[in-house]
Amino acid sequence: MMHDRAGLRALPGDLVDLDGLIAAYHDITPDVSNPVQKVVFGTSGHRGSSLDGAFNQAHILAVTQAVVEYRAAQGVTGPLFVGRDTHGLSEPAWRSVLEVLAGNGVTTLVDSSDGFTPTPAVSHAILTHNRQGGSKGGFLADGLLLTPSHNPPRDGGIKYNPPSGGPAGSDATSAIAARANELLANGLTGVKRVPFETARKAVGGYDFLGRYVDDLPAVIDMAVIRAAKVRIGADPLGGAAVAYWGAIAERHGLDLTVVNDAVDPRWAFMPLDTDGKIRMDCSSASAMANLIGIMKGGAAHDLAPYDVATGNDADADRHGIVTPDGGLMNPNHYLAAAISYLFSHRLGWGADVAVGKTLVSSSMIDRVVAGMGRRLLEVPVGFKYFVPGLLDGSVGFGGEESAGAAFLRHDGGAWTTDKDGIQLALLAAEIQAVTGQSASQLYAGLTEEYGAPAYARVDAPASREEKARLAKLSPSDVSAKTLAGEAITDILTAAPGNGEAIGGLKVCTQNAWFAARPSGTEDVYKVYAESFLGPDHLKQVQAEAREVVAGALKG
Repeated sequence: MMHDRAGLRALPGDLVDLDGLIAAYHDITPDVSNPVQKVVFGTSGHRGSSLDGAFNQAHILAVTQAVVEYRAAQGVTGPLFVGRDTHGLSEPAWRSVLEVLAGNGVTTLVDSSDGFTPTPAVSHAILTHNRQGGSKGGFLADGLLLTPSHNPPRDGGIKYNPPSGGPAGSDATSAIAARANELLANGLTGVKRVPFETARKAVGGYDFLGRYVDDLPAVIDMAVIRAAKVRIGADPLGGAAVAYWGAIAERHGLDLTVVNDAVDPRWAFMPLDTDGKIRMDCSSASAMANLIGIMKGGAAHDLAPYDVATGNDADADRHGIVTPDGGLMNPNHYLAAAISYLFSHRLGWGADVAVGKTLVSSSMIDRVVAGMGRRLLEVPVGFKYFVPGLLDGSVGFGGEESAGAAFLRHDGGAWTTDKDGIQLALLAAEIQAVTGQSASQLYAGLTEEYGAPAYARVDAPASREEKARLAKLSPSDVSAKTLAGEAITDILTAAPGNGEAIGGLKVCTQNAWFAARPSGTEDVYKVYAESFLGPDHLKQVQAEAREVVAGALKG
């Protein structure tokens, strides 16, 4: 259901009480016997609100100590890069992290200008250090980020990136979470900590912005964007990329305008998302209503103020692309267009370099990849599964349907191994400069060649017991032979790209598919579905998907 004020600017009653939020961070002691208040690492770290006892000082002190112990056990002795975004809880959590790192004598590097740090800039810093000699002396670097990504202003988040530069794998996060909860249960006995003033003096500085921005020509053809005079409008949505876009324009001589440079931890300038919450989701037309409105300022496409407009979430690991002819692009559409362009224009990538996608991303990607004669790497949900391939150059592009992606340098080396919304936004400008087409026009051409899919995600009710069974299904549990009038060609409970369990079920036919995955926070399961036979067929797929899942759960 669409909220009646979705896409409209937030009202005073929608805004979080920052003083209360920060007070709760310090004052509430979590109860680890309550599952909601334990440390739990999802696909992007531990997240929650201090108001719920889910993201409080005790959590951050315990998680940081657990990270210190984990990295020591792994032999990681180099600097630990720490970044934070613009959420209200990120700054107090950042202070807590520094207190523990200094208390443990860990060499720590933060932004030298005391600014905000996008997730991709931290990943870039880790890889740069480790590539430029850190590995020779055994002083590998890693990182911590204080961000809940696009989550509402009341939330906080912390995530760990090991020396690979990308999101930590489940082995690491399970060990860190277990140790953090043990520390919480023991009243933080074992946490080494010094006062913030002492910690701040012990911390070193790193020019995240300068090193990232200066290195961009290694991954984006900045010269061709400049020469073509592509007009770019960038909206950081009040996030950590706010200073980066101005620096990119200045250092690379681009016709780039930062359409909103406001930073407000309440996000009072944001339109409400589809559910009526403030959420910095740059793939949502409701959350991106301001930028979409700017692009509609002209009566015709050629009167739009920008050739391409882009948005990022709070830590800039996601991208939103707005074009004069297409409006806000569906994330799946942009992924397909980006893949088609990149693998036709990155001559430094070998013929055996693969394309990575999550199993709930559009099958348009499958068709584009097959048409180019490339290898497809289909993995479970979670960007961490792309990290090995991006790191060794065997995967040229890794993308998620939720508007997160990254790709290699021109020479085939790793740029970041975490999602990079700035990189993907600039790619849209490169596409415009090189082809003379918008990314949405490029996608329209792909639909003429491969068909136009209809894609949607819906939720279906499920008890905790049903969700647990869904996560552990095997192909033999599915008795159905057809789906929406077509023969079932594949039943997957493990990803074909790496054999990892998908934590759910994917059923495919020649022209359609659905995937069902349990929600980690609600009593529902998510049904992703797509059909190349039109919207009506998609609805049939969605309806029968519930029947297939119900039959599988009954055994």
